[in-house]
Amino acid sequence: MFRCLLFFSLLIHSSLAQKSSEGSGTSPPTKWKTLNGDKPVVIARGGFSGIFPDSSEFAVDMATTSSMGDVVLYCDLQLTKDGIGICQPDIKLDNTTDIATVFPKGEKTYTVNGQDLKGWFAVDYTSDELFNNVTLVQNVLSRPSLFDGAMSVQAVDDIVGRKTVNLLWLNVQYDGFYNEHKHSPATYVQKVVRYYPVDYLSSPEIGFLKAMKGKVNKARTKLIFRFLAEDAVEPSTNQTYGSILKSLESIKAFASGILVPKEYIYPVGTDKYLGAPTSLVADAHKQGLEVYASGFANDNPASFNYSYDPTSEYLQFIDNSEFSVDGLLTDFPPTASETIVCFTQNNNSSKPIKGKALIISHNGASGNYPGCTDLAYQQAIDDGSDIIDCSVQMSKDGVAFCLDSADLSGDTTAMPTFMSQSTVIPEIQQNSGIFSFDLTWSEIQSLKPQLVSPFGSDAGFQRDPANKNKGKFVTLSEFLELAKSKAVSGVLINIENAAYLASKKGLGIVDTVSKALSNATFDKQSTQQVLIQSDDSSVLSQFKNVSTYKRVLTIEEKISDAPKQPVEEIKKYADAVTVTRPTIMPISESFLLSNTSVIDEMHAANISVYVSVLRNEYISLAFDYFADPILELATYVAGFGVDGIITEYPATANKYMRSPCFDLNAKEAILPVQPGSLIGIIQGAEPPAEAPAPVLEVSDIVDPPLPPVVANVSSNSPPAPAPDAKHSSALKEVANLGLSLAVIVALGLLF
Repeated sequence: MFRCLLFFSLLIHSSLAQKSSEGSGTSPPTKWKTLNGDKPVVIARGGFSGIFPDSSEFAVDMATTSSMGDVVLYCDLQLTKDGIGICQPDIKLDNTTDIATVFPKGEKTYTVNGQDLKGWFAVDYTSDELFNNVTLVQNVLSRPSLFDGAMSVQAVDDIVGRKTVNLLWLNVQYDGFYNEHKHSPATYVQKVVRYYPVDYLSSPEIGFLKAMKGKVNKARTKLIFRFLAEDAVEPSTNQTYGSILKSLESIKAFASGILVPKEYIYPVGTDKYLGAPTSLVADAHKQGLEVYASGFANDNPASFNYSYDPTSEYLQFIDNSEFSVDGLLTDFPPTASETIVCFTQNNNSSKPIKGKALIISHNGASGNYPGCTDLAYQQAIDDGSDIIDCSVQMSKDGVAFCLDSADLSGDTTAMPTFMSQSTVIPEIQQNSGIFSFDLTWSEIQSLKPQLVSPFGSDAGFQRDPANKNKGKFVTLSEFLELAKSKAVSGVLINIENAAYLASKKGLGIVDTVSKALSNATFDKQSTQQVLIQSDDSSVLSQFKNVSTYKRVLTIEEKISDAPKQPVEEIKKYADAVTVTRPTIMPISESFLLSNTSVIDEMHAANISVYVSVLRNEYISLAFDYFADPILELATYVAGFGVDGIITEYPATANKYMRSPCFDLNAKEAILPVQPGSLIGIIQGAEPPAEAPAPVLEVSDIVDPPLPPVVANVSSNSPPAPAPDAKHSSALKEVANLGLSLAVIVALGLLF
């Protein structure tokens, strides 16, 4: 009943593939370091199994329509009781289907390659029983469950007959098991190749490949030996795969290539850092063997070296100076094909396109180094940031320095040393904290910066632990000097808590910032941009007399609309706004629902729009982005025309904006996502409606005048009266690192 809905799935990114195919014939040939000099092939494991249930109709069709260029469809062959071939990734069907619910008494135990496995097996059911009763489910919990139960098990004939399948890879994982049960995968494959082209045929069993060598046309079908774990035993020879690896010349007798786990090529240590590459690819190529690497998935970060950018991992295997694998077996074929077309062979060395969105760092390159340290800023500059940012904090003795928050307990090692200074300040945040304005600058300098994940390290999203405490704190004057000496395009100075600091602590942060900018002569030049950002309109008013400064109002709360009156009010105080991602595209249960008109409404008033905060970690991305931060960038920049993106990973943004695929008019372009398309594939599957975000009002914009800076404030002085009016952006969303994974996902999408 769901087949008629497949049309909708083909609309998502389908034009991306069409645009690519239109231009592929005119691209100049390029020599690759593969065995034959051809570009690597993209092999879609079970189709687009990173989003849809493995080997489902949607997965098969979307693997091609959402990718650039040809994609090889990879099918793990299983045989039913009546000898019909189906595509399923595991010999146990209960991992990827609802068979355990449909046939609750069907559990069996079989010995498979010397191990006892308990579950539901295809060999116990006829094809009709499976096709008519069993549906497919997503077996990776972090992936969408929306499509579970929507599609039936697919026969090999069904899949190869689909118009979207141009190239086919059959993997026969369990030849010995099926022969023990009176079924012959070899005989079945022979029948298939009579009617359909099988481009690749693989197996981890040498006996099967030797048997097939004379039964398939070697000019039409490549035989590939699949390696399993090095200590696993190959059943035909009783040798470990590790020992077979040492005699590559013997493989040439029965195969034209090998399929290996990617760790065979780039080992990853227990610390999740890459080791030196092995010589496997070069050695195999010397023997005339092609090398295909498996195990790629955007939502399974392999190493800290990749900074949670999946395109960086693909590049490691296909665009280094020594070698390229001949193909990539992946759950996310669009990202692999995007990497090959857009980011390889110095494709990202072009100059940024004029008029592109600004790349604005968020606490420097804070995805790689502790935020607001000298190393984070230097990395942000090296990574191509147009604007580097400093959120100004004040020490007790009046030193202005850069740090994300006035609360030192998160981004520094203040917690054990200054626990006695912990206090609750409702005007700043709900939780207790150790605040910079309660410590002297020398006390702050005695601390170490701390690289923390906004999602919590315990949730599996730790950031580079080797850099956990690297770098030093930077004063505002040092930050400005760095910006001048490195000739970056500009700086963003973020000012918060000005009213509290003036009235309660006797610290004039606005005057301090003004003097620092003046001392660095930023008020007397226009070569480098100066952005003054605040959530307080009264703070922005203090900088209106310097015409070269661009004032940016932070709208922290999610809004659904920006009517004319509040937008006109913004114009009195600011030239630009910074908004959260859900303000542009509402999100529910990790799906994009639609888009608002906020950007158009701001642009109509000549107000620039910056979106914050973009991160690489897939947990922060809606499912619509396919766990690929490049697609999110393309959607905000090319799709909605934001004027700047604020990111903790400027290298990823720079890679995208320097790519030839950045230009939507290019023959091969990375196209933006259409909000609501993915969830709209299955009608009636939308998540429960959420309460609409509020509409922006004038009262959200206008703040009371800043109070005067009180003099001689000490710890023994009675507290000064708080400002009369509530701050227009007083509400804060605070993440609790102890939240469950599901809540962490939701928070990742909100910020």
